[in-house]
Amino acid sequence: MTEFRKISVIGLGLIASSICLTIRKKNPGIQIVGYDKDKEVRKRAKKIGLCEIKSNIKNATSGSELIILCVPVGQMQAVLQRLKKYIKPGTIITDVGSVKLSVIEELEFTIADAKGKFVPSHPIAGTERSGPDAGYAGLFEGRWCILTPTKKTNKRALKSVETFWKFLGMQTKIMTPEHHDLVLAVTSHAPHLIAYTMVGVVDDLEAVTKSEIINYSAAGFRDFTRIAASDPVMWRDIFLNNQDAHLEVLGRFTEELFSLQRAIRKKDGEYLLKYFERTRSIRKGIVAAGQDTGTPNFGRD
Repeated sequence: MTEFRKISVIGLGLIASSICLTIRKKNPGIQIVGYDKDKEVRKRAKKIGLCEIKSNIKNATSGSELIILCVPVGQMQAVLQRLKKYIKPGTIITDVGSVKLSVIEELEFTIADAKGKFVPSHPIAGTERSGPDAGYAGLFEGRWCILTPTKKTNKRALKSVETFWKFLGMQTKIMTPEHHDLVLAVTSHAPHLIAYTMVGVVDDLEAVTKSEIINYSAAGFRDFTRIAASDPVMWRDIFLNNQDAHLEVLGRFTEELFSLQRAIRKKDGEYLLKYFERTRSIRKGIVAAGQDTGTPNFGRD
């Protein structure tokens, strides 16, 4: 169970809509109020009965014990500037951003100055779909939520937010913001960038028509590039707000790619076979660890 009886969600996309639907399923007595700056999104959310929808951020957060920021990381600061004068002392605020260090740097001081309690969190769950229609009640079940408290984080508020994510069906893990950003750069962000890049490469190949891509796409291409259908604004903001970790991971990836390119050019079959055998073994180990030992499966989207 969760102690919160009135919860506000700001930004009505996939994560927010899934939060609303999960709360309604698990405890219909909790009041949920939502707001989105996009009038059409608010209209759609109201039409499908997602939650109680307000036309301004003040009314959407009035009297709420928990405020969840469900907007792209690049919009967090702007949203908080509109929200800060309405934060009541003691109100707990959390976010769902896939980048933590930059979000903390932008939000923590302002929320504390308004006497609010900020608990940074990241529920690792999602699909390539977006918008208020994309959510569903089972999205969080069995998934991991990473919480990244700082020295300034109120311990009681941290416990309350952790209990909330568990109430939604999630497992929780506490990390430093820096480690979170590196882990997610490897397990989620870089794969998305590579998927976007692969679709761009195919689009640039004049010898391959779009109809051929559609008709002859093997499962590997379809499955690998599924995530390239994700929200472009969200991913733009993620890459701009986790620059150091992304550049480190992509630098190492580029080095590996050059090694494979050289082996293919030299027809070095022995190198390729050993490389594929080694990485295949690593992949099997990762899957086994995630399934058998309860180790967080950070790569699940």
